[in-house]
Amino acid sequence: MAAPMVMGVGCRRAAVLCGGLSRWIHHQPQRAPAAKGLLAAQWERGLFQEMFPAQGSEEGLLALLEPGQPPQTVYCGFDATADSLHVGHLLTVMGLLHFQRAGHNVIALVGGATARLGDPSGRTKEREPLSEELVREHALGLREGLRRLFDSHRLLFWPAAGGARLGEVMLQDNAWWLGREPVLGFLCGVAGRLRMGTLLSRQSCQARLHSAEGMSLAEFLYPALQAYDFLHLHRHHDCRIQLGGADQMGNIMSGYELVTKVTGKDVFGITVPLITSTTGDKLGKSAGNAVWLNRDKTSPFELYQFFVRQPDSTVERYLKLFTFLPLPEIEHVMEMHAKEPEKWGPQKRLAAEVTKLVHGKEGLESAKRCTKALYYSNVEALEAMSDQELQELFREAPFAELLLEPGMSVLDLCHKANAIPDGPSGYRKITDGGVSINYIQVTNPETVLVIGQHILKNGVSLLRIGKKNFYIIKWLQL
Repeated sequence: MAAPMVMGVGCRRAAVLCGGLSRWIHHQPQRAPAAKGLLAAQWERGLFQEMFPAQGSEEGLLALLEPGQPPQTVYCGFDATADSLHVGHLLTVMGLLHFQRAGHNVIALVGGATARLGDPSGRTKEREPLSEELVREHALGLREGLRRLFDSHRLLFWPAAGGARLGEVMLQDNAWWLGREPVLGFLCGVAGRLRMGTLLSRQSCQARLHSAEGMSLAEFLYPALQAYDFLHLHRHHDCRIQLGGADQMGNIMSGYELVTKVTGKDVFGITVPLITSTTGDKLGKSAGNAVWLNRDKTSPFELYQFFVRQPDSTVERYLKLFTFLPLPEIEHVMEMHAKEPEKWGPQKRLAAEVTKLVHGKEGLESAKRCTKALYYSNVEALEAMSDQELQELFREAPFAELLLEPGMSVLDLCHKANAIPDGPSGYRKITDGGVSINYIQVTNPETVLVIGQHILKNGVSLLRIGKKNFYIIKWLQL
């Protein structure tokens, strides 16, 4: 998979906003980094990209989030178009976690209703419709995945002895209210407050309207439904801030417009960068390049390798975006990397921090074992691996369960595993050095299998034919 990149702001308005925030930071009195305001700290890390509205955010939002002020409530939505989050969602989750670390309350909103329409933002054609039952299953999976991330952060990344307040987290699903909203009531009470001209002027809407396929009414109304989410959360949880990816600014504007018109209260929006591949494509399910956060879709080893393979051109930025490491520590890691680039120190630290957040300590240890077993031919690591880890590491490898018979030979094993053909050609495959067991080459087909050498302590043999064809053998009744 191509290494990802962070999509830049790339627009004049963002430059103005970032410039304003930069000026605000510059004029603040010097103080310890721990006391730095949340927005200033995350702007410095590159996590918070744009603020909305442009006018008033410097005074309203910045003052609202200053240390010492009462905790605020912020939300971010995750449409249930799949049953797992992926790396493309991770920066918005990081944004929520930074709000939580600053003592604010956060709402992770699963889009169990909006997923059935499909967000048109950044899409060239309409999503395939999803059934209510499938979306309900997806929503359950997302809530479980989000819960794991917040629990992992609290247990592994939040200092219990520090005395600082970790904000509360709520998991919500917009199907709980949108599913009960009468159509006529929605059209009169919500859609009537939003202006057609504003919605039609959005870039995502314009692109679709001028395409050959056009745009459905359901997709056109998507921003109105998301805006209603903001209004609902504002009314019931005093939520005043919406967080989203850079491609969500149009939807955030709709939410701002609706909430301010209905309530007269000031609300705000913040965006985070989009994670893209080197070709500029957004990482995600629709693009077909998702790196999932659920283990049954992407193993801890695969997630670890995704981040450990990041090039030097992106690794420092990713350390700031995807980890909680203090900036001075990141600077030190990069200084050491300049002296010893062959050790891949920043990449390994990045991969370890992200894997631990997503899969916990056990997941990180699993990723390290798999790495040693695959890339360093480490027999001890292979021997310590579980059946699940073996199947994750060698996803395409056939898995066979065999009984060890007295006098069973290497040739017998290869035949029972259907790894070599019968007859002289299979025999020669072994004698020519094309077969190894547990990374040890065997050239005598008549060699009798020995427990502890050919069969590891975990009751497994890793059979390799040639360079890339693996077979996992699980021995029964040893």
